[in-house]
This record gives sequence, C-alpha cells and structure tokens, in this order.
Amino acid sequence: MRIAYLDCFSGISGDMFLGALLDAGLPPKLFEETVSALNIRAVLETSRANRSGISATKVGVIVKGEKDSPRESRAQAPQEHAHGHEHHHGEAHHRDSHAHQHPHGRGLTEIREIVQHSKISDQAKTTAIAIFEKLGAAESKIHNIPIKEVHFHEVGAVDAMVDIVCAAVGAEALGVDEFVCSPLNVGGGTVDCAHGTFPVPAPATVELLKGVPVYSSGLPAELVTPTGAAIVATLVKRFAELPAMKIEKIGYGAGARDFARHPNVLRITVGESRAEANAGEGAPATRSETISILEANLDDLNPQVFGYVMDRLLEAGALDVFGTPIQMKKNRPGTLLTVLAKPEAADKLSRIIFAETTTLGVRRREEVRQTLARRWETVGTKFGEVRIKVASLNGSISNYAPEYEDCRRIAEAQRVPLKTVMQEAVQAYLRSEKR
Repeated sequence: MRIAYLDCFSGISGDMFLGALLDAGLPPKLFEETVSALNIRAVLETSRANRSGISATKVGVIVKGEKDSPRESRAQAPQEHAHGHEHHHGEAHHRDSHAHQHPHGRGLTEIREIVQHSKISDQAKTTAIAIFEKLGAAESKIHNIPIKEVHFHEVGAVDAMVDIVCAAVGAEALGVDEFVCSPLNVGGGTVDCAHGTFPVPAPATVELLKGVPVYSSGLPAELVTPTGAAIVATLVKRFAELPAMKIEKIGYGAGARDFARHPNVLRITVGESRAEANAGEGAPATRSETISILEANLDDLNPQVFGYVMDRLLEAGALDVFGTPIQMKKNRPGTLLTVLAKPEAADKLSRIIFAETTTLGVRRREEVRQTLARRWETVGTKFGEVRIKVASLNGSISNYAPEYEDCRRIAEAQRVPLKTVMQEAVQAYLRSEKR
C-alpha cells in the first residue's frame, strides 16, 4: 500500500501542503493549470525558501495583484503585537482571509458551482467540495448561523479556493492509498477576532480538529490554520507515528515566517508500506478492504433522472455507481442501481438515493474487495504533461492507463483527437520504463 505521511511538527496550512506536494515531485504545471481552470483571476507563485536551514518550496497566491497575507502574522504572543486576525460574523476566518474589508463575498453554493464547472477530475471535485463543506460547517457552528449563510469575503474566497482545489488535485495526483498524519503542533499565543481575543488555535480550527491528536510546543504563533485543519480532517483517516515504509519521495512546504531554531515547514514522506515493499513468496499480493454495497430496484424512474442521480452519488463520494437492466414483477423492465462506497459514506449515499429516486427501500451489505497497489506517474508528451495510473502486483507492473481528465483537457485545449493524446501518453510512459 502506498502511503503519504504528513509530519506536522510545525502545523499545517493550505500553502504549506501545496509546497510540500510540489517539493515531493508534483509538477508546478499541474497546479498552474488547476488555478487557470477555476477562472477566478488568481495566479500561483512558487519559490524556494530557507526555514532554519531547511530548504523548502513556498507557495503564494496572488489575487488581482494582491498577495495573500502570512498565516502566522495574525497570531501574537502576550508580549508582542501582530496584524489583526479579524473573524467577521458570516465570513470564514482563516489565514486565507485578509484584514482588509471587501464588500463582496462568495457562499458555499457559488463555490460549489465554480468547482463543479472547472476542468478537474470528478474525484478532485468531490474532495475539494468536502474540504469546503467541513470549513463551512465549522464556521456555521461557531457563529450559530445556517451553513448557507457562511460567506468567504472576496479575496479570501479566491485564495481559499486555490489552496483547497489544488490540495484536492495534488492529493489525487500523488497516487497514494492512504494519508497518515502525525499529531499536530497548533502553536501558542493569541489571535484577535471580531468578538475578542482567543487563544491559539482559533475557534474554527479547534472545531475542525475534533478527534485529532494535537499539542503545543509553546511557540507563540498560529501554526494550524482552519484551511490546513480542514484539509487534514478530509484527507487523513489515521493519526500515528511514522509508519514502517520504504521511502520514495520527501517534500518540504514552507510557512510564511522563519522562526529561530524551529524549521517552519510541513514535511511529507511518500513510499510503500513495509508489507508492500517486502512483498514476495507467501506475502499478500493485494490489499483487502471492506466496502458497502447499496442496491435499489427502479422501475418507474425517468432515465434522465437516473443519470443525474449517478452524478450526485459520485460527487458525494461513491467509489463507483452503475445500473444493470432487470425484469421486475408484472414484466416491467427496470434498472438495478448499485453503489460501491466506503462504509462511513453509506448512510449519506442512502439518503441521496431516497431523495432523488422513487425507491422505497435500499439494500445494504458489506463485502471485502481486493485491490492492487496503485501509484501515479507523470510523463511528458509533445502535447503536455499527463498522469499515468500504474497498478502493480507483488512489485511488478500489471496495468497502466493515462488519466482521462488530463488527456481530455489537452485534447480540448489543443484541438487534437483524444485518442491521439492518450496514445502519445502511453508511448511516453513505455519509453520512460525502458530507461
């Protein structure tokens, strides 16, 4: 199993996560194209930074010529002052929000629409929306307002979308089966909010970190931002010390400030778990996992609605959705709707089936499925870079395929046949394997 381990000894923010992904080998062009696909007048800026002697990748977001403010600048120790960390009622408060006042804001509905209409993969869309929904739910609870009334002010919304959508795209491109995280160093000191001064971590960050192991090293700075906490809460399912693994890649993402004797970086370590790395005679060739199977028989549903239901279920996190023609009672033709899901998502997906279809019942069972170890590799073609999904059995490559969304985007942009792009990507991958 391929693992990515997040070492949050200096916390985590959206820009630190992106920097670590780039430092671990993801191509900058992937994020540049993602930002361009959002069409929200933002530009990504990357550079090298030194944090207490550690070389790392620094990522910044420029919105209409204005650079995002440092996340740590809003934290202050009892003895020092910093820029105001203003958390306004009805606005998301995180390091991606500027202290300046902006008259316009974006709500979650508008943000969902922007993400859904962007040319990124369906999986990345689902992940990005899930991160935003966690952020919105935290704000909703803190301010005691409906989630639909939570708004991100103009610059903050753009900056947050860049961080969150790129995080979702990058997490998918990394091609890991699991994100594992260390306990999070949240920092110390205080933050100034619209409703008064709060100790670090900020209220929304605390809400997002429920059930997550945290600690403070005493450093007077806000080390975990709400955006960073939302990314962790969405991507990470397990918190532990560094797992036994064969290390392949390491990346460092830089925070905004350079603290004395404290490297302000997020480290990501990518590799195969020890069981996979040592796979051999007698070792398991595949990975086992339990999934939920949801089924419903439909005989009076408009076929147009069925396509919509499939899209909704996939957006909500279904692993797969498909329909099978069946013959029902009274000789009526029908469709068997089948949904594969992670057990924790089964209840949510069942509610969607009840709400969007005419069924009166959903069958549910648990099954074990075997999966091959998978990873992503990026190849360069004459049309641009394309990700290749590679599956392996006992360390030997058993299958490979170019990422459809990458190929489609290139085909549309350069007006070449999709099959030509896909063939070129496969040939580029085969050439790289022969080297």
